[in-house]
Amino acid sequence: MIAPSARGSVARAVAQAKVNLFLRILAREATGYHQLETLFCRLALGDDVTVRTNARGRALDCAGDAIPAGGLGPVEQNLAWRAATAYAAATGWPNEWAIEIRKRIPVGGGLGGGSADAGAVLRCLNALAPLPLSPTALVTLAAPLGADVPFLTRESPLALAWGRGERLLTLPALPPREVALVCFPFGVATRDAYEWLDAERGEAVPEACVHDLARLGAWVDIARIARNDFEAVVARRHADIARALASLRASASAEADAASFALLAGSGSTVAFVSGRPLANAATLVDAPARMVHTRTADHVVEVELSD
Repeated sequence: MIAPSARGSVARAVAQAKVNLFLRILAREATGYHQLETLFCRLALGDDVTVRTNARGRALDCAGDAIPAGGLGPVEQNLAWRAATAYAAATGWPNEWAIEIRKRIPVGGGLGGGSADAGAVLRCLNALAPLPLSPTALVTLAAPLGADVPFLTRESPLALAWGRGERLLTLPALPPREVALVCFPFGVATRDAYEWLDAERGEAVPEACVHDLARLGAWVDIARIARNDFEAVVARRHADIARALASLRASASAEADAASFALLAGSGSTVAFVSGRPLANAATLVDAPARMVHTRTADHVVEVELSD
């Protein structure tokens, strides 16, 4: 039996959201999964996650204004819960835990909120564990939970990822930039977005691409390659998203800011506008019912805090 951790019994982390500064969907495997290639970037916006290993039984409690009216669904399907059960199954520790999450990341918008919570739980448990997993082992444990989760277990604010998200090249942080998030009152199911993309592509092979790592360290270069393969198929089915993208891009063009850009977050529905200064008039530019959330790209990952 594994002894209780001497590191404490309570860990707190900020589960920072992410944006994909570019997202390419590559070949579909025989299993139905798609290979991808993406540049992940953390945001300052995040959920507050607390993990306690001195609990009786197993519990998950989620609260916060970001939770939709319909709730988050069955606890067993929650990625934070699944992360904790996966860690316990892999290591034999802990047998009991209590997870508390204060939700701030909009749910179902492509910002990786659930994945960030799962990554934070894995980071918290590993920080508390008597025998912590190696970084590679932790990423391996995270991979089956979703393509975003491996990155969101790492201590890097920026990384190039490929495969199913489990292959990562961490990169130096970019200087922080302002981000305006256009959050619509509806989500886009990732499965639907993949089906739409597959239907339009047919048997076509995604075009080749070569990345110069030296050009992933400046926003003006990122703006030139910022793209999302889901964007066209999602925008054709959601006029509000199409209008938001067009309006924000027109604003960037009018300001002649070569380092500003707008793109769909993940498979949607959130649209992210990355710029050099706060976009105070973002709400007036978007002719659609949407909530505006202002944040910044992150230049660091907030460390896990431990206590008794």
